[in-house]
Amino acid sequence: MPADNNLSSEVWYRYRYCAERSHYDFLQKADRCEKFFKGEQWSPSDLALLQQQKRPALTINKIISTIGTVQGEQIINRNEVLFRPSTGGNAETADALTKVWLQIAQNNQLSWVRSNVFDDGIIRSRGFYDVRLDFTDSMQGEVRIGQLNSKNVVIDPDAEEYDPDFWNDVFVTKWLTYQDIATLYDDADAEFLRDRDVSTFPYAYDSIDKVRDRFAGQGLQGSYYGLRDEAGVRRNIRTLERQYHKLDRQKHFVDVELGDTRPIPDAWDRNRIASVIEKAGGKIAVINKQLKRIRWTVVADNIVLHDDWSPYNHFTVVPYFPQFRYGSATGLVEHLIGSQEMLNKVSSQELHVVNTTANSGWKVKAGALRNMSIEELEANGAQTGLVLELDDISSADKIQPNQTPQGLDRLSYKAEEHIKTISNVSDSMQGFDREDVAAKAIAYKQQRSSVNHTKAHDNLERTDFILARNVLDIVQSYYTEPRLIYITHDDVTRETEQIDVNQFDEGTGQIINDLTLGEYSIVITSMPARASMEDSQFEQALGLRKEGVQIPDEVLIENSRLMRRSEIIKKMQASANSPEAQQQVQLQMRQMQATVAKLEAEVGKTQAETAQKNADAQIKGNEAQGGGGAEMMKLQQEEEAALREFELEKWKLEQEFALKREQIAQEMQLKQQQMAQEAAFAEQKHQQDLQIRQQQAEQEQARARSEQTAQRASELRGQSTPSSASSTKE
Repeated sequence: MPADNNLSSEVWYRYRYCAERSHYDFLQKADRCEKFFKGEQWSPSDLALLQQQKRPALTINKIISTIGTVQGEQIINRNEVLFRPSTGGNAETADALTKVWLQIAQNNQLSWVRSNVFDDGIIRSRGFYDVRLDFTDSMQGEVRIGQLNSKNVVIDPDAEEYDPDFWNDVFVTKWLTYQDIATLYDDADAEFLRDRDVSTFPYAYDSIDKVRDRFAGQGLQGSYYGLRDEAGVRRNIRTLERQYHKLDRQKHFVDVELGDTRPIPDAWDRNRIASVIEKAGGKIAVINKQLKRIRWTVVADNIVLHDDWSPYNHFTVVPYFPQFRYGSATGLVEHLIGSQEMLNKVSSQELHVVNTTANSGWKVKAGALRNMSIEELEANGAQTGLVLELDDISSADKIQPNQTPQGLDRLSYKAEEHIKTISNVSDSMQGFDREDVAAKAIAYKQQRSSVNHTKAHDNLERTDFILARNVLDIVQSYYTEPRLIYITHDDVTRETEQIDVNQFDEGTGQIINDLTLGEYSIVITSMPARASMEDSQFEQALGLRKEGVQIPDEVLIENSRLMRRSEIIKKMQASANSPEAQQQVQLQMRQMQATVAKLEAEVGKTQAETAQKNADAQIKGNEAQGGGGAEMMKLQQEEEAALREFELEKWKLEQEFALKREQIAQEMQLKQQQMAQEAAFAEQKHQQDLQIRQQQAEQEQARARSEQTAQRASELRGQSTPSSASSTKE
C-alpha cells in the first residue's frame, strides 16, 4: 500500500496514548521482575559503590526456587477442554469438536505454550496467547496458537474487564525484517522499508525497543556502520498491529424459528445469499444489523501494510492475569522483590562483619616498627604467622573488632520467612520439611499450600475458556470443507484415530459432523498430568488388588513406570486372544462350575444328615415318653443341644457356600468381561486391517488404471506419429 500519513499518524498517536498511560509502567515493572528472577538483583550503582569500598555483594536467589515450585505445580495439573451441545447442536458433532480441539492442541504443542504463558503471568503479571488462521502447512487453513511477548502487547488503558471482547482496542508491536514484510504483506512495501533507518515519526525508538527481549540484551537497535545487510536478516522495521472495534452495518442470516444470527461474509454476492436461503427452505431470513466489528490495521512508519475488517469475531490476543482487579493485573515476583533485597543486603552485611573481624587493624607507636613499614603492616597485618620487631612490646596493640550485632542473623531468617509467607510456598511444597514430621501431616500441608494458589490457576482456567471460545469460532467459520482429522490418544498405546468432519453422506443426504451448525458450550475440567495421574492410579489399583478387588493386569501395567508398556499390553492381548488362552479360560470356567456343583452336593448331603438326626431324635423321644420325667427332660435337653449344634453348623455352611458362590460369580463375570473386551479389541483390529487392505487395494487399482491410461496414451501417440509423418512427406 502507498504511504498514508493520515491513517499511520492516527495509529501511531493512539499507540502513544495507550503506551504512555499504562504500558510504560508495566515495562519497568516487568523488566525489574525479570532481572530478579534471573538473579540480576543489584543495581549497577550499588555494585560500583560496594566494589569501591571492597565490600561483598551477595545474591542468594530465593525467587527462582520459589517460582520453580509454582511452575511445577502448574505443569503437573492440566485442564481438559470438552464441548457439549447447546442450541441446535448434537452430541456426535460435540464429540467431533472435542477431537478437533485435541488435534489443534497437539499440532501447536499447546501444553508447552500454556506453561510459557503461565510463566509470563506469574513473573511479569501478564501473559498472552495469539490465535489466528495459518496457511503455511495447509491451503485449507489451520488454527495456529502461539505465545506473544507480553512486553509487545499494549492494552486499551480504559479497559477494566478480563475478557478482551470488552476492550476497545489492542496493539501488538513487532520488529521484522524486510523479508518478513515481503512474505506477510507486499514486496514493494518491503523494498521501500528495507533500508529505512530514520523514522517519519519522532517515536520510532522508545522504551519498547530499549527493553526488547533478545540474545543481544537491552539497548537501542544497533547499526551496521556502513555495511549493507545483503541477507536481509536485520530486524530493523518496526510494525504496529492494531485491532479495534468500530461500528458498522452488516448483513446477517437469522434463523426464523430459533432467532440465532450469523454474519454474512462481505465477499458473498446476492446470488450466493439467495442460494443459501433457497436451500434452507424459508427457515432463514436476511437482516441488516448494526454492530461493533473488528478493524485490523498494520503500519510500519508511514506505510500502511494492511487495513481491512478482521476475519475473526474476536481479538487474536488472549490474556492471562494471575490476579486481576478492575484493570489491574498482579503477578507473584513483584511482591517478593523487597524480601529478596533484604536477604541479599543482610547476608552481605554478615559476610562483611566476618571479614572485618579477621583484619581489624593495629595501633602502633610512631617509629616503633623495625622490620616493615606502616603500609606493609596495613597490607599484611591479618596474615597468620606475622612477626613484628618493636622497640617496646607495649608499642603495638591489635584493635579489638566490633562484635557481630545481635539479631543480624535473625534478619536473614525473617527475610526467608517473608518470601515463604508472601509466595505461599512452604517448606512442605519444596520438600524441605523436617524428618520428624509425619507423612500425612506433610501431605495435608502441601494440599493447603496448593489452595493458596487456586486463584492463579482459576484465572488460567478462565483464559483456557476464552482460548477455546475463540478457537471454536474460527473452526465453525472456516472449517467448512470436508477434512480428515488425525489425533493421537494420550494413552499408553498412543494409538491414532481418524475423524471425518463435514462429510456428505449420500445415503441419508446429510452432512456428517457438520462443524458449522449449532451452538456448543465449553466445559473446562482440571486433571493432573499423565505422569502424576499414573503414579496415583497405580498406587490405588495396587491397594485395591491387595484388598481382594480383581483389578485387571492391563490396568496395573498401563499406570506403571515400565518401559515399553504398550508392547507389553499388546503381547498380553495377543496371548489372551490365542486358542490356547481361550481353552485355558474355558477350562477354568468348567473348574469353577464343578466346584459350585460340589459345594451344592455337600450342602444337600448335610441337609439329609440333619433330617435323619431329627427323625432319630424324635423316635427316641417317643420311646422315652413311658419312662420317668427326669429321663424325658434329659432327652429333650440333648435334642435341643443337637438342634442348636445342627443349626450352627448349617449356618456356617450356608455362609461359606454363599461367600464362595459370590466369589466364583465375580471371577466368572470378570473373565467374561475380559473375554468380551478382548473380542471387541480383536474385532476392531480386524476391521482396521480390512480397511487398510481395502485402501491399499483401491490404491493399487488406481495405480493400475493410471498405468493403463498412460500405456494407452503412448500407443495412441505411436500410432499417430507415422501417419502425420507420411502426410507431411506427401
